[in-house]
Amino acid sequence: MRARTRTSRRVVVLAAVASLGAGLLAGCADDGGNEGSDGSSSGDSKGKTTITLGLFGTMGFKEAGLYAEYEKLNPHIKIAENVIERNENYYPALVNHLTTNSGLQDVQAVEVANIAEVTATQSAKLQDMSKVSGVNKSNWLDWKWAQATTKDGKTVGLGTDVGPMAICYRTDLYQQAGLPTDPAEVGKLWAGDWNKFVSVGERFKAKAPKGTFFMDSPGGLINAILGSEEEKFYNSSGEVIYKSNRAVKAAFDLTAKAAQQGLVQAQTQFQPAWDQTIANNKFATIACPPWMLGTLKGKSKPEAFGKWAVAVAPKSANWGGSFLTVPSSGKNVKEAEKLVAWLTAPEQQIKLFKVQGSFPSAPSTYTSTDVTGAKNEMTGDQNIGAIFAEAAKSAPVQVIGAKDQIIQQGLSDNGVILVTKGKSPEEAWKTATKTIDNNLDK
Repeated sequence: MRARTRTSRRVVVLAAVASLGAGLLAGCADDGGNEGSDGSSSGDSKGKTTITLGLFGTMGFKEAGLYAEYEKLNPHIKIAENVIERNENYYPALVNHLTTNSGLQDVQAVEVANIAEVTATQSAKLQDMSKVSGVNKSNWLDWKWAQATTKDGKTVGLGTDVGPMAICYRTDLYQQAGLPTDPAEVGKLWAGDWNKFVSVGERFKAKAPKGTFFMDSPGGLINAILGSEEEKFYNSSGEVIYKSNRAVKAAFDLTAKAAQQGLVQAQTQFQPAWDQTIANNKFATIACPPWMLGTLKGKSKPEAFGKWAVAVAPKSANWGGSFLTVPSSGKNVKEAEKLVAWLTAPEQQIKLFKVQGSFPSAPSTYTSTDVTGAKNEMTGDQNIGAIFAEAAKSAPVQVIGAKDQIIQQGLSDNGVILVTKGKSPEEAWKTATKTIDNNLDK
């Protein structure tokens, strides 16, 4: 997963030195045409221009029908996407391709945790999207626009979604565990305190259906807690503070406690084994920015549709949000610019939210009944749009550092996950900080 009121919020974007990723930006391409030797697209056999997009995870453009709609509006265009599931695999390769200025897709997505680094170090390789016809700065939240804008005013990416966070839960599993199922009542259980949230997990475990866990993963829990903090890994001066920030250690310790108590699965998010736990109904609760509903939808069996509900999170938080950029070395730069401008326009952001759950970064959409009255296949008749809209208004504007992803991944994938495997919280913290500092070259 941060959509706030434009007049009272700001964003801090920190500059840093680029990291050089390795490997090829490979993925599963759909409907692709012929590619040039540098990986960019060319015309297909029918004379159409194929625009390729390099994406991570389930961004939802295809699923929401936006590619098909754009191709119908522009018969000379064919769209293909190349997707890598986890951003930590996608991003190092992207940096490598930007650094060498080769192997790039016509459009490349950038996650919010990486946008500070890309903006500060790779802007020369990317088009200025503020100069594209039809692009108006006022269509985006001020802070969202600023995240992808250099100090000299070049805007290298257009925002897609933001990630105001709620909590998604299985009503059937909550009922079997003797917990309330009404979203308002569920939200009251943990209102204002992540410690209360873990306590609800203890109540769930006491009567949990056999083979189920309260929450999907330790990484999901620590990410959610830290998403509610204004400062986590960097301060506003650009200094790395994750080890001295009490909020980070408190989030780690609370997550470790949940892991010791068996409240979270021993799973790493967005891995095949984690996917299977969604399909097999193995957990009851997940930290849930709107885009997570798209992930649940894509990994669930039909029997799970309509059995999820959305409640307010213990504290307002943000998790995620992405941008689309256009590399200047692409073979179809102008067509790629047009496509990005169209995909990120308010009208398309609404469509994406309605189908995929990606919450718009366009503030003009927040009063639309398509947003405020939105429902989702996973959550049945519940009006979920109002919950996310309210979360968007109150989530803290976070300091974003260039290596946020490295630190976040270290705390989760090399830290709290170890507690589920028998390590003590102290041992897990030591391993996490050592791994992170090594990756930060300290």
